[in-house]
Amino acid sequence: MKNKKLAVTVLFASVALITGIKMDEGYTPRPIIPTKGDVPTVGHGTTVYPNGTSVKLTDKPITREKADYYLRDHVSKVEKQLKQSIPSVRLSKAEYDVYLDFVYQYGIGTFQRSSIRSNLIKGNYIQACKSLLKYRYTAGRDCSVRSNNCYGVYIRQNNRYQKCMSENQ
Repeated sequence: MKNKKLAVTVLFASVALITGIKMDEGYTPRPIIPTKGDVPTVGHGTTVYPNGTSVKLTDKPITREKADYYLRDHVSKVEKQLKQSIPSVRLSKAEYDVYLDFVYQYGIGTFQRSSIRSNLIKGNYIQACKSLLKYRYTAGRDCSVRSNNCYGVYIRQNNRYQKCMSENQ
């Protein structure tokens, strides 16, 4: 492995991660359903407001500043969940950001049930990276197929996989 693993408990979301999420999610001032079968999102992919209320399509538009606040709040919550989920796992900063981004997009429940998590706990870092590629579906559609209109999901997962593998070569 290229980089010495760092204890998860001392890591925090990087500016690069926040910027990456903003680029991947884009910005929508009005609530939308980003891909058929998904739940409504607003801002940079926010599905639940900081007060715990789910986003609804009838909600009022938000500013970029509010979207940034919601993003930072959500990432902060996701970080705590990720750290609790893999307390003894040691990760490089790049790996940490990959898995934090995954949990931001798919949720902690999906991560906790995943082979990604079980491989990390076992110390199988390369297999954990490979497990990322299983998550290319949304609403039952294979997003690696461009005509399924969710190709961005596949690209994002593939980018996570590439970053993860580069840390474990």
